[in-house]
Amino acid sequence: MMRTRRGLLAMGSALTLAAGRATAQGAGGPALRLGILGDLSGPYRDLSGLGTLACVRQAIADLAQAGTPLQVEVLHADHQHKADIGAGIARQWYDREGVDAILEVNNSAIALAVADLAREKDKVFLATGPATADLHGPRCSPNHVHWTYDTWMLAHGAGTAAVKAGGDTWYFLTADYAFGHALQRDTARAVEAAGGKVLGQARYPFPQTTDYSSFLLQAQASRAKVLGLANAGTDTVNSVKQAREFGLTRTMRMVGLLCLLGDVRAMGAEAAQGLLTTEPFYWDLNDRTRAFTKRVLPQMPTGIYPSTNHAGAYSAVLHYLKTAAAMGPAAAKASGRATVARMKALPTEDDCFGPGRVREDGRKIHPVYLFEVKKPAEVTAEWDLYRLAGSIDAEQAMRPLSEGGCPLVRT
Repeated sequence: MMRTRRGLLAMGSALTLAAGRATAQGAGGPALRLGILGDLSGPYRDLSGLGTLACVRQAIADLAQAGTPLQVEVLHADHQHKADIGAGIARQWYDREGVDAILEVNNSAIALAVADLAREKDKVFLATGPATADLHGPRCSPNHVHWTYDTWMLAHGAGTAAVKAGGDTWYFLTADYAFGHALQRDTARAVEAAGGKVLGQARYPFPQTTDYSSFLLQAQASRAKVLGLANAGTDTVNSVKQAREFGLTRTMRMVGLLCLLGDVRAMGAEAAQGLLTTEPFYWDLNDRTRAFTKRVLPQMPTGIYPSTNHAGAYSAVLHYLKTAAAMGPAAAKASGRATVARMKALPTEDDCFGPGRVREDGRKIHPVYLFEVKKPAEVTAEWDLYRLAGSIDAEQAMRPLSEGGCPLVRT
């Protein structure tokens, strides 16, 4: 049974953050504490927020239904896309709140700081929200796993496919922080490796930019065939809508390098039609994804279907809890490093991503799919927006171990 308690978490300079706490009661040893450090009020709130909490609850419930009830307490806080706030919450959770594992952290700069903290404190970090591939590259650690997507995966999916389809000249619209830089860098490499050429870039201040007109006019003037959107959330939504207003969608193909289903719905099929994106999860992909969606939808925020981010949180928490159950909760709480090592040793299996594994460098391995946004006439329901355009095998979808530079990888 789950109950929710909301409180206040004060962090420096009289700044107060809203936080939530939910508890699942069950047998099986001491309570495990999870901290969802996400976006509750900013540009990624619909891809994150209370939808992540619903999916974490579903993971706990599904494990109990399968005969493995655990005592689990869940905390929830808003990082506000500020590194000092995010790192401060994580440190307080690890040091004073007894949190065993932090998850989500859908801001790459904050995620890198949390990864360092998890290693310092011998805790667990389930990186289900950040995209920087450095998390399983030079910044890999024995205390975290990188779960849902990453800049290399996204770049080599949509980027390579677009070049093969004739989009051989690119211009980037890039959020000016670690995530945007990494996504542009990795996509540019993929485009050039496929025979394409990058004609330019426009980097805009994040997260305060809402008017992209000057940046889009620069892109239009470049005469590139493809506009690569190295951003996410409402930034992607607004840039696509404004690109359509300026007529760019008539002359340039839009490629959403981290564009999720909720973003496309917010754009509308009229503006987004033909947009190419890469995701490892879509609610209507197969029988298992539909079954998961049916279970979790009553708990989701009104009008929101589960996104890839939400699915990643479900998948990672389910595997973490299965691992903790196999080890015994006391042992899992005693050492994050030992828990992550066991997570790597056990195969993964869930309705969102199917079978998979956690690689030596901490990267979760699963198939990835290329989707094209349907034309308005092809859409049959509000969330029926994607046409499957291709799939990438799990082992091919992720950066090769030999290229990542992870010091955990034996050479």
